[in-house]
Amino acid sequence: MSNLPISSPYRSTPSAPVSDAERNQLGSRLNTAFTDGKLEADDYKSRLDILYAARTLGELVPVVEGLPPLQTYTDPAIVASNGGQPGELTEARSGHGLTLVAVGVIAGVVLLIAILLLILL
Repeated sequence: MSNLPISSPYRSTPSAPVSDAERNQLGSRLNTAFTDGKLEADDYKSRLDILYAARTLGELVPVVEGLPPLQTYTDPAIVASNGGQPGELTEARSGHGLTLVAVGVIAGVVLLIAILLLILL
């Protein structure tokens, strides 16, 4: 029994033919997994043999199972790395712009109150 979700094309459409794009994508995933040390040499070779012999998506299940999942999203800018290491603090952002806005708002409110007091008195 496969551990792949039923929505996986390898399980939902197992009789669909394997495209060149699919072979290239899986080949890249296998290469990355092997160079990252997630696959042993024998397993890597075995999966490549299956990949290039497969005619249908269902035959690719043994190739795909156990591979790290594909990232299907991009990191939002707020969490994107700026090159630092985890746990490393970054320089504080300048608060000058916010300070100027706050001082301007307060000065405007004080001026408005002063004008209203002059008009009412």
